[in-house]
Amino acid sequence: MAETADAFPGSSTAPANPYIVNPVYEGVLFIGAPFVSLVLGTFLFLPSILPSVNFPLELPFLNPSFSKPMVESASKIFIQAHLVLVFLRSHLNPKINQLHPIRFFLVPGLLLLACLTSQVALIIAIVLAVWWDVYHSALQTFGLGRIYDARLGNDPELGRQADRVLNIAIYFGPIFAGTSLWAHLKHFEKFERVNMEAVASFGKIVFTQQQDLQIGVFAVGLPIVAWYLLFYRRLIAQGYSVSRQKIVLFASTALCCIYAWGFMAPGKAFFIMNFFHALQYFAIVWWSEKKNVISLFGLTQLPFRVAAALAILIVPAFSYGIWVVVRPGQATGVVAVSVVISLMHFWYDGFVWSVRKQQV
Repeated sequence: MAETADAFPGSSTAPANPYIVNPVYEGVLFIGAPFVSLVLGTFLFLPSILPSVNFPLELPFLNPSFSKPMVESASKIFIQAHLVLVFLRSHLNPKINQLHPIRFFLVPGLLLLACLTSQVALIIAIVLAVWWDVYHSALQTFGLGRIYDARLGNDPELGRQADRVLNIAIYFGPIFAGTSLWAHLKHFEKFERVNMEAVASFGKIVFTQQQDLQIGVFAVGLPIVAWYLLFYRRLIAQGYSVSRQKIVLFASTALCCIYAWGFMAPGKAFFIMNFFHALQYFAIVWWSEKKNVISLFGLTQLPFRVAAALAILIVPAFSYGIWVVVRPGQATGVVAVSVVISLMHFWYDGFVWSVRKQQV
């Protein structure tokens, strides 16, 4: 979810409930998702962190030779699964799909055709997806935060740009200053396959300047945080009510980003960051689309309609995730389909969630 709160209708009277769903649901799946992911990631990677520890039980997932491929496969399946969930919102929600027929039905086909027939187009799409993913993740946190703020009846335009800037800094800063920069930049080397050497070398050039980038991150990041706090201090003095849920969400996300992108090995960092983002997204889509799925598939009269709706949400998504992971990763068709779905997920997410238009 990206631009969710671009226009949450402000109100002079704060709602009685500052939560989107309920405290428990959000405490685990929205606000607490970064911490859940950190704990899970640390536990799953425990054998590689403490290889000399003798565990009292011979559990297979505590065996390094077993846990690494298991964690990698499971995380890839889960991450790929969440990418297709946006299509429940865009293509299976009648109120939404009729608004953007070209974006939903023409653009994906044209982009897939381009990726299947042009190596250059495919490589551009892959590199674009890597960096758009970071921006998209930042906007998901931004969107949730803006909804929380607006639940208190605040004007949706006040603080919007400040929240956006802060979340972009939260996500991008630790990448440029931390241990995962090369994992993001290395994809530029794919341009060597199409003899675009100048573009292919871009990643290496940037990476050699990481020490300067680290200084720049602190030089830019700290003033952004200070400006953000002063900005909201002025708004509060004018009667603006800041959501506690938003504060905790932004803080937990910032700590997770700094720790994962800044200090952890890239594989662990990608698992933790992508897992909590996907966990939030599953929770968002289930909250938003449950009633639509029940109605669309004629489940209203069934006693097990909620379970059936959940299966409709999960089974196709995880089937796609399994297909992407178990199929040959270098097969052009698989790569093209997966990258197009990723790009459509990032793009659609920017406009299919609009509270101002009464679409949430």
